[in-house]
Amino acid sequence: MELLAINWSSVGLKVAQLILSLSILVILHEFGHYITARWFKCRVEKFYLFFDPWFSLVKKKIGDTVYGIGWLPLGGYVKISGMIDESMDKETMKLPPQPWEFRSKPAWQRLIIMMGGVTVNVILAFIIYAGILMVWGEDRIPNRSVKNGVWVTDSLMYEIGLRDGDKIMAVNNDSIAYFEEIPKKILFSGGGHINIVRNGKDTDIVIPRSLIGQLVEKKKSRGRLFMPRIPAIMGQFDKDDTSRAKKAGLQFMDKIVKVDSLPIQFLDQAAAYFNTKRNQQVMLTVERKGSEIQLPVQLNEEGKMNPTLLGNKQYDSLGMFDIVHTDYGFFEAFPAGFNLAITSLKDYIDQFKLILSPSTGAYKGVGGFKAMGSVFSGSEWDWQHFWSITAFFSIVLAFMNLLPIPALDGGHVLFTLIEMITGRKPSEKFLEYAQITGMVILVALMLYANGNDWFGWGRGK
Repeated sequence: MELLAINWSSVGLKVAQLILSLSILVILHEFGHYITARWFKCRVEKFYLFFDPWFSLVKKKIGDTVYGIGWLPLGGYVKISGMIDESMDKETMKLPPQPWEFRSKPAWQRLIIMMGGVTVNVILAFIIYAGILMVWGEDRIPNRSVKNGVWVTDSLMYEIGLRDGDKIMAVNNDSIAYFEEIPKKILFSGGGHINIVRNGKDTDIVIPRSLIGQLVEKKKSRGRLFMPRIPAIMGQFDKDDTSRAKKAGLQFMDKIVKVDSLPIQFLDQAAAYFNTKRNQQVMLTVERKGSEIQLPVQLNEEGKMNPTLLGNKQYDSLGMFDIVHTDYGFFEAFPAGFNLAITSLKDYIDQFKLILSPSTGAYKGVGGFKAMGSVFSGSEWDWQHFWSITAFFSIVLAFMNLLPIPALDGGHVLFTLIEMITGRKPSEKFLEYAQITGMVILVALMLYANGNDWFGWGRGK
């Protein structure tokens, strides 16, 4: 029962972060439409966070606009007079156009109104990234400073040929400046090869084009693929830590030098040995303050004792790899934040291309709200991580809304651009049918994404 409570607490924390993040993004996205509509003197009938079929949790009319909070947390909306949207208000559209209606405005004004939400999302991501850099700065690991190579923590990476101690130098001959870039370069490669150094010799590892699909099949798509190889030295245990490592008597800065009769230098060597001793007891020989002591530890059913690791700065001081920290002042943070936003957008476009290519299997990893919630921290509320994820979601929301699908901003933008080029405005009947078609497409995509989360539809399960 205690484990169940802890799990539910983790789920609740993730759900709270997801709702807060999406609420911020939805409110500001819709505000982009709202403020531009008001700028061009359009009447805004409703401004809602979440949807309100049948009833609202909160609502209040101020002037011509009803502001409210719905009960269905799947987004939000702004209802602009004279605009064919998800409300499908056909009766109003049958009446003669009024000066305050969206349909009465010039095409260029309607285009700006439709682009308002996307524009705000891009600006928001840029501001959040700049704020993160100002408050926390940036830590990066120069790839060439990783002296002992990688610890392969994902079984599929081992299957394609990577080994503990390999030094990953490039992907498809594109050199890697920082260690954090390696997973992204491998996953977004769409095939090719990894350039490594093993035992002082250069060699290549082939990247299967279906790598992402295979990772999803193994349900490892959101875990670490590998990490820098680290010594078997214990980190600081929390006072409420219930791990088997702490129960065995291990302490901060204890160094494991032997497991049973096997000499140990790196933690991955101990982990590999533990994997052969699941649910068994092993004897650790530990170096503590210049002396060696022996501690028995009972491994769990996965062959783990769940030790606490040192922090990156401590590994830096031990000479395992270097940490380059950069502080940003107010004026330095904004151009750097802009670059981060552009990089995030490029990365998401690369992911989207892979999803559209069936041979990569990336479509199997398309997820809905469960997948979105899983990227937040479930152990504690980490504000730096929360804002990083929110900034990325803001980029995703901007990109997805620009897709030329009717019912999305991009569909309205497409029709408006066609009108501006041809001088002919689509009929309201056509726009109604397009809106319905777009809503059907969006519902289907939502069902697929969330079905993938819970039932593995994309994985053929």
